[in-house]
Amino acid sequence: MLSLPRNAQLWLPGLLSSRLRRMLRPTRRTGTTDIFFCIADHFEPDHGNVDLRVQRDRVATWLNRYPVLAEQFADSDGRPPQHTFFFPEEGYRPELVDPLAELCRRGFGDVEVHLHHDHDTAEGLRDRLGNFTETLFHRHGLLRRRHDGAITFGFVHGNWALDNARPDGKFCGVNNEITVLREAGCYADFTLPAAPDPSQTRTINSIYYATDDPARSRSHDVGIPVRVGRAAPEAALLIVQGPLTFDMRRRVWWLLPGLENAAIDNTPAHLPTADRFAAWADVAVGVEGRPEWVFVKVHTHGGPEANASVLLGAAMQCFHADINRHFNDGTQYRLHYVTAYETACLVKAAENGLTGDIRQLLATTLV
Repeated sequence: MLSLPRNAQLWLPGLLSSRLRRMLRPTRRTGTTDIFFCIADHFEPDHGNVDLRVQRDRVATWLNRYPVLAEQFADSDGRPPQHTFFFPEEGYRPELVDPLAELCRRGFGDVEVHLHHDHDTAEGLRDRLGNFTETLFHRHGLLRRRHDGAITFGFVHGNWALDNARPDGKFCGVNNEITVLREAGCYADFTLPAAPDPSQTRTINSIYYATDDPARSRSHDVGIPVRVGRAAPEAALLIVQGPLTFDMRRRVWWLLPGLENAAIDNTPAHLPTADRFAAWADVAVGVEGRPEWVFVKVHTHGGPEANASVLLGAAMQCFHADINRHFNDGTQYRLHYVTAYETACLVKAAENGLTGDIRQLLATTLV
C-alpha cells in the first residue's frame, strides 16, 4: 500500500467523501437537532510511569474539582456534563477506582474499560477482560448486567491498535479481538478516530457494526452502518466513532488544512472551544435515517496534570458556557450530555425506530 504523510492513504479518501456528502446535503435541517455530547477519557493515572502518590493525587484532583465544574451547567434535560473514564486494566488499583466510582454515584459520569497490551493472545485477553470486569462490577459497583445476566462494558484500546490494527503488529497481537470483546460482554468500542496513527480505519465518521475475520487483522476497517429499522448483523461489534475532519484553522506547509481528530488536551490546537464543537457537530456522525440526531464523541487523556488543568479549569468552563449558549436554544438545537453507555443506548434506540422524550430513552436499557 502506498504510504502518504500522516498515513493519509487510510483516512483521506473517506474524509473527502464525507465532506462531499456534507456539501451536497441541505444547508439547513428542518426542526430541532439533538446533539449528544460524549467525552471518552483514556484515563491513565500512571501516565509517565509516575509513582503511586502522584497517581492518587491525580485521581483526587478529579474527585475534588470535577463536581465544582459540572454543577455550573445543565443540558436540555437538566443534567450536568458527563465524563466517561475508560480506566486501564493494567493500571488498576482499588484506591484509584474508588474515587471515580464515587463520582459516578453522584451522577457525573461512568467508568468503562481501557486496555494496553502487546503480543497478547486471545486466551490471555479473555482472562484479563473477565477478571477486570468482574472486579469493577463486584468490588466497585461499576458496569452493568445485560438482559442475559452477563456483565457488559464499553471499550477503548490503548495505543489505538484495536484488532491488531497497526501494520507493525505492535500494541495488540490478537487478530480476533473483535470476537473476544463481543463474547466478553463489550457493548461497543469507542477507540476511533485514531488518525494520523496507522491504526486509523478507512471507515470514518460512522457508527457501524464490525464483523470479525479471525484470520486477519483490522476487521473493523469497514463495516455495516447502523440504520433505522435495520437489525444488527449477527456476531458483530458496535463501533462508535468520533468526528474526523479538516482543521481549517491550521495549515500544513502554509497550504493544506490540518487534521481535526476530536482530541481535547493542553496543546493549542486541541483546546476546547465552541468553534471546534461546531466543526464536530457539522460532521454529523449519526445513525442513517435519523439525521436530526448528531453524536459528538470526543476523546482525551485526563490523567496527566497538564490535560487535567484544561479539562477541569477555565478553558472547559468557557467551553460549556459557550456550547450551551450556541447549541442549546431548544429550537434549533438541544444539547444532551451523555456517557458512553448512554450513547450506545441512543444508537440502539434509533436503530429500533424509537422516538420521544430523550430522558425516557436514556432510561431504556437496550445494549
